[in-house]
Amino acid sequence: MQLKQHRKIIFAITIFYTLFILYFLFFAFGRVSKVDQITEYTFIFLPDDFFRVPGLSDLLHPTLMDFVGFGNIAAFIPFGILIPLLYRTNFIRFMTLFILSILVLETIQALTFLGSFDMNDVIQNASGAAIGFGAYKLGFRTKSDWRNIAATGIASAVLMLGVWGAFGLVDQAFTKEMGPFVAINELKDSNGNPSTGTKRYSLKIGGQDVEPRYNVYRVEGKKKETYTYTLGNKEEIYLSFHYGIPDQEDSHGSIRVTVDGHEFLSVSSEAGRDEPDMSEIFLPQANELTITLEGNETLWDVGYREMVYFWNLSIEGDPMLPK
Repeated sequence: MQLKQHRKIIFAITIFYTLFILYFLFFAFGRVSKVDQITEYTFIFLPDDFFRVPGLSDLLHPTLMDFVGFGNIAAFIPFGILIPLLYRTNFIRFMTLFILSILVLETIQALTFLGSFDMNDVIQNASGAAIGFGAYKLGFRTKSDWRNIAATGIASAVLMLGVWGAFGLVDQAFTKEMGPFVAINELKDSNGNPSTGTKRYSLKIGGQDVEPRYNVYRVEGKKKETYTYTLGNKEEIYLSFHYGIPDQEDSHGSIRVTVDGHEFLSVSSEAGRDEPDMSEIFLPQANELTITLEGNETLWDVGYREMVYFWNLSIEGDPMLPK
């Protein structure tokens, strides 16, 4: 009799909690009022940020997206506990049926314009259910209901922290970081010859003393100078450089930067502009870099940083680091 009563209570809790989750999936956050504003179905089949969970710094200044990502996991932990309490099932069967159910709900969300089909949500929800199932297996081992509930709660928290940490590591592994600074004079030019611009000397621009750290480029005895480098089909790089016209020289000159035949920057000196300036250009892909200088315009500290994964990131020899 007591077992049947417990089962009824668990069944009632499961139904209530399911309706609670369905409300948030389809009606919360003003979804119904936004239906008329949506004209296209949204299906996101390729996950991109499901490993992004709030870090410790995020918890100090949480945003709505931090709560959503965390909630997508935590809110589905109870299903991993309640369903096995009601029905005998193993992990594979439970997860298969759960994922199919989530896929159906996500599809209904998209087709009714009450949300979107997002594979990130599917993975996060399934992770929460898996945590709950693991907590159930670890927690319900005695005949005492209160001990089982307490043990399951502790197991849920521990497993959540474990998944949180694992997701953080995977997120770091698949998130690109800014690589070390590479001075352009460390490369060879398009003819395979050692790069010019290695001579460094002090400059005075706009009354400011400028001390280049890596290189200086300027026209010497000519009207125009062109520098061409092969970068080797690098992807996602940030090209940066400083420029200006030294004091005591006529304020005329220009800089033109092209990559693979496409112009990314064109700067001409302006009357009265004599202060040093700096530019940074994002290049999605770069093979041949060409920099053209005219007049008295001077470039210095020209180089780039490449976006790389941490396993390719090496700080050895990074010129930006103090020696």
